[in-house]
Amino acid sequence: MEAAEELFPEANWQRCTVHCYCNVFSHVPSGKVAEVARMLKAIHAQEDGQAAADKVKEVIAKLRAMKLPKAAELLETSADETRTYYRFPSNHWRQLRTNNPMERIIRESRRRTRVMRAFPDGISALMLVAARLRHIAATKWGTRRYLGMETLLKPVSQTQAA
Repeated sequence: MEAAEELFPEANWQRCTVHCYCNVFSHVPSGKVAEVARMLKAIHAQEDGQAAADKVKEVIAKLRAMKLPKAAELLETSADETRTYYRFPSNHWRQLRTNNPMERIIRESRRRTRVMRAFPDGISALMLVAARLRHIAATKWGTRRYLGMETLLKPVSQTQAA
């Protein structure tokens, strides 16, 4: 995150909603996780950013009423980071809420490096990961389009009218 801030100071940080949920659940007793999950999902199911902000306040109040102050505090500090995607065209919201494609690549690289157990040096590990990334780029999986950039390049008024 720090490196990205230095390179792209004007960029907005979008935290993965799933990771935020997991962090909140770590402060919730197992018997209440399902109820809290429904409340958190309701935040990200709103029709616009303002409605989501209002829902965050409502959920924080409910968490405090349920005597879950740590979960409420965590949501209060991290909720804004999970709602950055509302600033983009609505047809991109689903893709921007999580970072699943990148996580899939990282998980695959981790799995392959774990098989090797030990590398003679860092360059060997880097070569293995680079080979995997080249394979992904060269196969059908690498040609799948996760997010079309055309609508992001249009002025906001045109994308909302479409």
